[in-house]
Amino acid sequence: MSGLIDTDLEFWFQRGLRAYLGEVAAALGFGLESCTVDVDVPVSAYVAVDWRLRRFPERDVALLWDEVHGWAVAVEAACGEEMIVLAYLGGADILPPPRVIVRFLAALRAGDLEPDGPGSPVLRRAGRHQELLPLLPAG
Repeated sequence: MSGLIDTDLEFWFQRGLRAYLGEVAAALGFGLESCTVDVDVPVSAYVAVDWRLRRFPERDVALLWDEVHGWAVAVEAACGEEMIVLAYLGGADILPPPRVIVRFLAALRAGDLEPDGPGSPVLRRAGRHQELLPLLPAG
């Protein structure tokens, strides 16, 4: 019985997360096709951005989200390497409203944010998706 409950929880969590990413993408002027989700723990998402930063004209820009660190802006690294995180949104809200993410990305694009130092914020522990479910749209 608990397996069915967990499966149901994960279904609604994944559905809500995809709806949330759709809202973020729409607020940025992108479609859901620019988003990918990795449902392994920690759950993470990638939103492709269709412009580049002046400081990194040869590198693609992306928004990254995971259930531990929240939102970050990153640029693609050399082939096969990890993305280079430029800045984390931080704050207490792991799933902030899309308008907050739009402002964050706009500030970085305008040069109003300096790249973060080493390390990343830890907003919560991975797993325990039942805690995030009420924060997500119904999907």
